[in-house]
Amino acid sequence: MSKEFKFPADFTWGSATASYQIEGAWQEDGRSECTWDRFCRRPGKVIGGDTGNNACDHYHLYKEDVALMKELGLKNYRLSTAWPRIIPDGEGAVNQKGLDFYSRLVDELLGAGIEPLITLFHWDLPQVLQDKYGGWKSRKTADLFADYADVVSRHLGDRVKRWATINEILCFTTLAHRDDVHAPGGAEGMDVANQATHHALVGHGLATRVLRKNVPGAIIGLVDNNDASWPVLDTPEHKKAARKAWKDRNAQRLFPIMTGEYDEEAYVREFGKLPEYTAEDMKIISEPTDYFGINYYSAAPARAADNAAGYELVEVPKAYPRTDMGWPVTPDALYWNLMYMKDFFPEMPVYITENGMAAADSISEDGRVYDYDRIEYLRSHLRSCHRAIEDGANLKGYYLWSLMDNFEWAWGYGKRFGMIRVEYDTQKRIPKESARYYSQVMAENRVL
Repeated sequence: MSKEFKFPADFTWGSATASYQIEGAWQEDGRSECTWDRFCRRPGKVIGGDTGNNACDHYHLYKEDVALMKELGLKNYRLSTAWPRIIPDGEGAVNQKGLDFYSRLVDELLGAGIEPLITLFHWDLPQVLQDKYGGWKSRKTADLFADYADVVSRHLGDRVKRWATINEILCFTTLAHRDDVHAPGGAEGMDVANQATHHALVGHGLATRVLRKNVPGAIIGLVDNNDASWPVLDTPEHKKAARKAWKDRNAQRLFPIMTGEYDEEAYVREFGKLPEYTAEDMKIISEPTDYFGINYYSAAPARAADNAAGYELVEVPKAYPRTDMGWPVTPDALYWNLMYMKDFFPEMPVYITENGMAAADSISEDGRVYDYDRIEYLRSHLRSCHRAIEDGANLKGYYLWSLMDNFEWAWGYGKRFGMIRVEYDTQKRIPKESARYYSQVMAENRVL
């Protein structure tokens, strides 16, 4: 008899997007320039010279998009608000037109029976804050982020109860200030990236306090693409090594949030110099939250090693199955990620706030997109989620990335993650086979 991968009755199914990746309307209704607008204009930084100027034009087509969500049976939707649309100068005067857009969007979602989860910051920092203070390199930006959280939550908190403070700190700190491949860029070194990461963590804590005060009954968390090291073999020595790798390689963000402390030995070995911080900072960073959001796509396995760390990562062979991003398909890593969360933080509810794959989708002669590779990716990862729940993981929900094809950061529009295809020249939306698959998964609450 085949196994039925049924999920708990109260399991949350959803999908996700981000403001800069779908909204467009980059100069409309008072929105100011953000760091990604500026980064896109640096020659050679985005493939094809693409920008988020128009993206999916969700700013104008949101009603059509919400109608598509409803048609697919979506009950939960993770979106982000754009700081430069709401407070164009990053501080001070509020742009009512920006707030009104999100108010209309929230009302449209609720009217369609869809619960929003709002992420306050998904990388689109007002450029003026980068120019004036150095962005997240400055502690000042953490304070201003709390002010922004106050504005948004006071305006939408009467209708929105699910919140995430910040998305994937690594991407606008390390990938920007060390690697110069994400906005705001700079290639200033790991010490700068570590300090910016610390300030972002402080911003998360401050915003959490604001949300707690402004929104009765709020469900608040942070979203992170945490390290997901996993054992190359399911043997005691490799499992011990992978567990150590998971702990040490999450010493920069996850563990300070959960414990209020930096593990200096692991931090220095994995990330370099500790940031400057105070005891009060650590109290703020570890402000209690209601869940931890995991964004997971791929991870390298770890094995036991005779070195100071006790482990080493394994290079995944070139012949291994990969997504259109070139990322190895490693669903077992998602299982172990959830199990290590259970191991270290058993009381903390977890949501998969992003998971999905870029595929080289194309339209067939009959006008449909047969993305069976994406379906198989989803199937294998959802089975890992189910296995983890059966083994005691505190996993409460899953948000597929992404609702629709969109601006994929430095990759431009060449990489497609959506379950809905977007024809960028016409803005036509075409639900793919994966949308039909996921629609049925949600309806039946099981892996198909």
